Amino acid sequence: MKIIQQDIKNQTFKQIYLLYGSETYLVQQYKKNLLKALNPDDDSMNFRVFEGKGINVREVIDLCETIPFFAERRVILFQDTGFLKNKCDELADYLKEIPDYLYLVFAETEVDKRSRVYKAITAKGGCGYAAEFTTPDEKQLMTWVGQLLKIEHKKITIRDTEYLLSKTGLDMNTIRMEVEKLISYVGENEIVTAEDIDAICITKLEDRIFDMIRAVTERNQKRALDLYYDLLNLRVPPMKIRANMIRQYRQLLLIKQMTREGVAQPEIASKMKVSTYILKGLMRCVREYSESELKQALTNLVEADEAVKSGRLADNLSVELVIVEMSQKK
Repeated sequence: MKIIQQDIKNQTFKQIYLLYGSETYLVQQYKKNLLKALNPDDDSMNFRVFEGKGINVREVIDLCETIPFFAERRVILFQDTGFLKNKCDELADYLKEIPDYLYLVFAETEVDKRSRVYKAITAKGGCGYAAEFTTPDEKQLMTWVGQLLKIEHKKITIRDTEYLLSKTGLDMNTIRMEVEKLISYVGENEIVTAEDIDAICITKLEDRIFDMIRAVTERNQKRALDLYYDLLNLRVPPMKIRANMIRQYRQLLLIKQMTREGVAQPEIASKMKVSTYILKGLMRCVREYSESELKQALTNLVEADEAVKSGRLADNLSVELVIVEMSQKK
């Protein structure tokens, strides 16, 4: 990433850039910045986009061989073409020696580092550069949130930033949208608070279901059932609720097992791909269960799922019975 930033700053560009990775927000941001730098005048005559599968490689190469019209560069963007995943020998051979006027940007979801196109782009001594964008860790995301707010002269505490990430998850696109909503919501107020976050930010389905599970864990049967009925009123299918409960109880069981094995909490958070704030909530639930109880909870949920699919139990009733059974006082 720093190399691309430096290239843009110095206006000294590689002829081929490959942008890929799990963090689509960063891929799109760097793609946008690169294209703006390579084509600052928005010259549509010497800029072309190829998007999606099934692109004719011969057509691409013919365009690449076309000298730019009254311009220094011809810039071509390739978006999710599959060229870095599927066999494309003709393009790979062409990329080894491309014309001086040609600048190519690949923004790809699927990349196979064994492919000839990838090797041609990243060849030592070649004219290409590949940047893989992965999701920043929680600390980096918290810093980023602070920077976004600082631009708008807003502040937020570390604790409330953790709370915000527990609501949004770690996807940068979602975080950015929620921060923008918060900035608009607080208006002239300088400080963003947890109350502001509760008032305006989305609450993911997983969070609502976890609140229900936490009520079950606390043996608060009335609250657990009320939360379940709220989900039904929001038209969330019982099948989806059940599937999320199975996933979350599996998560609790894995955390229980890793804790027993002495795995440190930061490592558990990393392996589970959750923030430390969320892990704290999960750990509170885990402490209330034995390993055998978590396994039994999973068995109950799976059996309820099978009973619904075989027609032996009504869909709505399946989750309700599990909640009642699991939230009974010891």
